[in-house]
Amino acid sequence: MSYFDVPAIKYEGPKSKNPFAFKYYNPEEIVMGKTMKDQCRFAMSYWHTFTYMGKDPFGGDTMFRPWDNTADEMEKAIERVHAAFEFMEKMQIPFFCFHDVDIAPRAATLKETNERLDVIVKVIKEEMARTGIKCLWGTTNAFGDDKFVHGAGTSCNATVFAYAAAQIKKAMEITKELGGVNYVFWGGREGYETLLNTDTGLELDNLARLLRMAVDYAKEIGFEGQLLIEPKPKEPTKHQYDFDAATVMAFLRKYDLQDYFKLNIEANHATLAQHTFQHELNMCRINGMLGSVDANQGDPMLGWDTDQFPTNVYDTTLAMYEILLDGGFTKGGLNFDSKVRRGSFQEDDLFLAYIAGMDTFARGLKVAAALLEDKVFENFKAERYASYKEGIGYDIIHDRVGFKELEAYALENGVTKNTSGRQEMLEMILNQYIMEV
Repeated sequence: MSYFDVPAIKYEGPKSKNPFAFKYYNPEEIVMGKTMKDQCRFAMSYWHTFTYMGKDPFGGDTMFRPWDNTADEMEKAIERVHAAFEFMEKMQIPFFCFHDVDIAPRAATLKETNERLDVIVKVIKEEMARTGIKCLWGTTNAFGDDKFVHGAGTSCNATVFAYAAAQIKKAMEITKELGGVNYVFWGGREGYETLLNTDTGLELDNLARLLRMAVDYAKEIGFEGQLLIEPKPKEPTKHQYDFDAATVMAFLRKYDLQDYFKLNIEANHATLAQHTFQHELNMCRINGMLGSVDANQGDPMLGWDTDQFPTNVYDTTLAMYEILLDGGFTKGGLNFDSKVRRGSFQEDDLFLAYIAGMDTFARGLKVAAALLEDKVFENFKAERYASYKEGIGYDIIHDRVGFKELEAYALENGVTKNTSGRQEMLEMILNQYIMEV
């Protein structure tokens, strides 16, 4: 049975006027030694694509899908699997990502929930074998259910901590069974509203304990995928412990977990943290902690996670610039943690949204590659910091001097004249590449 009256999406080039065609994403085109397919490693988010029905804080569902036309929750879950793989096949998307509750409905007990998961995982494996589509990463939803009202790993209730650990255990087993190459931790409610009732020291210690247990269990079951943490500020709790990349890296170093985890960076979360997408990626790259990316964009005029499909070539160019500087993806990829707008409720809107996102990142990839190949910014930065390649600057970065030596140098030599940072010129050049490449 086919759920989509849409043909397979093909590359037709930038002059095409066909909305159901790629203009810039040509999977087999070589960019910096790899195909676009391998550079981008696009993934479908199971949750926003197949379980988001258009609900928002001010209104109910607007999306009524043909694969959901049954009252039986398990039958619905099975049909969603078939629809999801048909969609990925037609979109040429090689990977998918999932939460446990996305693929199977939560039951009254953990035992029954796990049994439901086993049924659906079997169907997913059959579809993976049929299509060759792979799992980029899995995770668990330890934030949506009412038991997680005070958090999961940071809950004040020890029985909730235990339940969260059990959920993670099962989700890690499923991810391994599906061949997932990453496992993500997103602390949806790992934070607090007020210090008047919160023991932050205990909560952070317990969160570290939970992550350490995950490291140990991954070793025990032979899961060789990369463990990832996804930073997010403010929402849903006012003070999230995983506020941004720098905060997460400091946490990992405090608890000596930095060797086991990398970060999954989301563009919209960078916006909420009042950072740029490039900033968060850069902080990860220079610390050797960039793992994977959730590809979306936020609305700076709204104070919540809008999860829009990325259409800003400026942002995707600078994002791919950092990713390419990092050597490109190995186990990570570009997961579209994005959802169509509430008013875009037709099934074919899913295709149009993904085409827009994939084309935007493909265009950004090509511009970033051109900038790197021409060493536009790298040459400028090398010249700007040239004073550290010789003389006193060379001595500074090779730890040959201290305060006394630097004082003597400054007394004798003073300060040379600064040069312009040329920000406007560099932004002009960036625009030129975006418009011409």
